[in-house]
Amino acid sequence: MTDSTDSFAALQLPPFLLSALAEVGYETPSPIQAACIPHLLAGSDLLGEAQTGTGKTAAFALPVLARLDAAVKAPQALVLTPTRELAIQVAEAFQKYAHHLPGFHVLPLYGGQSMIVQLRALSRGAHVIVGTPGRIMDHLERKSLALDRLQTLVLDEADEMLRMGFIDDVEWILEHTPATRQTALFSATMPEAIRRIAGRYQRDPQHVKIRAATTTVAAIRQRYWQVRADKLDALTRMLEVEEDFEAAIIFVRTKTATVDLAEKLEARGYEAAALNGDMTQGLREQVIDRLKSGALDIVVATDVAARGLDVPRISHVINYDIPYDTEAYVHRIGRTGRAGRTGSAILFVSPREMRMLKAIEHATRQKIEPISLPTKSEVADRRVAQFKRQVLEVIEAEKLDFFFDVVRQIEDEAEIKPREVAAALAFLAQRDRPLQPEGGAWQEEAAERPEARAPREKPHYSDREKAPYSEREKTPYAEREKTAHPDREEILEKRRAAAQGRLVKFRIDVGRHQGVTPKDIVGAIANEGGIEGRYIGQIHLFDDYSTVELPAGIPPETLATLKRTRIRQSPLNIRAIEGGAEEAPRPVKPRAKRPPERDESAPRRPAARSRPDGGSARYGDRPPGKAKPAGGAKHAGWHAPGKPKKR
Repeated sequence: MTDSTDSFAALQLPPFLLSALAEVGYETPSPIQAACIPHLLAGSDLLGEAQTGTGKTAAFALPVLARLDAAVKAPQALVLTPTRELAIQVAEAFQKYAHHLPGFHVLPLYGGQSMIVQLRALSRGAHVIVGTPGRIMDHLERKSLALDRLQTLVLDEADEMLRMGFIDDVEWILEHTPATRQTALFSATMPEAIRRIAGRYQRDPQHVKIRAATTTVAAIRQRYWQVRADKLDALTRMLEVEEDFEAAIIFVRTKTATVDLAEKLEARGYEAAALNGDMTQGLREQVIDRLKSGALDIVVATDVAARGLDVPRISHVINYDIPYDTEAYVHRIGRTGRAGRTGSAILFVSPREMRMLKAIEHATRQKIEPISLPTKSEVADRRVAQFKRQVLEVIEAEKLDFFFDVVRQIEDEAEIKPREVAAALAFLAQRDRPLQPEGGAWQEEAAERPEARAPREKPHYSDREKAPYSEREKTPYAEREKTAHPDREEILEKRRAAAQGRLVKFRIDVGRHQGVTPKDIVGAIANEGGIEGRYIGQIHLFDDYSTVELPAGIPPETLATLKRTRIRQSPLNIRAIEGGAEEAPRPVKPRAKRPPERDESAPRRPAARSRPDGGSARYGDRPPGKAKPAGGAKHAGWHAPGKPKKR
């Protein structure tokens, strides 16, 4: 099903949502939005098959907000996402669309964030909860999250949750939600496990399948820069060194941003103007005419304002703000490379937006090449080349007799050579725009372009004892003088104790997107946790997280230290995912042991946890001889001696 709808107003959305959509530049619904919104507004369950980047967040967020009762300070919608990054993005989208809904509150819940902060936020009330399965389970077990008023449950990127091993957690959560809820499931693919969940937990769902059919012009060179510095400074650097630059259209998300960025570019010497939906048709035509005639070199625009813009001079399209979906990206870069001409497209991507970059590459079937910021020397070379060209053009085109006399007078009066006069005049000419850029904005160049760093000259040390490690490592290891650590025996004993028993798989919250390597992980665990590398098992890297095998008997204090340990500025937040010391395994359904006559509509209890004495325990069970906690504890499960309670 791929309905075609001309406007969001035709989807019967309330006025407060239409106003918010107009402000963020949404004009026409994408195919997934046009197909899903009517079904969700009608209260039907939905099974949506669509790739990331097709606009499915708005497809479920808009109908959820349309049906929301802001007067009820209780969770009315729950969105499950596979990663914390996606949870944050979805929560931000809800907040943006609900800009004109007074009193609305959305709360993201994910691991790695302070539980105290989340408990405090939950106590204040939230209309929409967006979270990862593990942390949602934690709050349900604590009774800090109540879903008795839940109207809609959304599973976003269900196939990704299956791949990451969360599918049992998802089913456990589904069994703790009201049977009357509306369920929307979105997935890029439909493996059998996802279809089984849809068949078990959805009621006569509407099936929507969207095929990504967008393609891009082969004549457009596509590149991206991962944002690590000031975007405005990066933009001006790139504009200076780009070859074949004639004119550019720079895309931002909001009308306010068009005016703000255009003014900042004008202050830096560029001929720039804003183009947005608030401008009258006369002003819009005036800006386009100036761009066509060459009076303007840069137009800063929103998606809506640039629709249908066709100016042959546009050689570059710069996505200063990444678009919300892949179709918008294709429309944007289509402003260049038209009618057989070549063009360039540059995309600014923050670390949190790398998922959208991958979605764009998948939808366009083209690889987008990464680029680095131009260095100081590259910008200087470009400015010098432009200056030389301007000087030669003036010599060829202008009559300079009067100025010859002025220069000769300076030579005679000051008794200096013509070359010195020319150098002084060049200095005056470039004073407002130095040929050699300097200042603090360039200090990040070394971090941005590590390959450009010059090797430092190492000092000569006459006394080898004072030499740094990098200098001493040239000496054969056996010949070095080694000093025993004062607590060496105690450290070795801890390592030996940790090495006993089987290996357990742990999850850590750093992965490829943080630039982490297995070497980084081994180094951090060995240095901070005192676990030798030979006792560390397999390490698997994923985009947003990694898994590592460690000995089962790791002391709680060592795990606490590793939780706080950081790799590339990101905390490990390590926790066991299969029966480790830090936490028991997640409750799962005992599928094989379930009697065939069991009523599937009745909520099932979580699977039993193993106990050190060989028995078992379920949530709420008490160890023999232990009285029920006074006052009604939220969680009365046992915990092994010497191990922290599960949080």
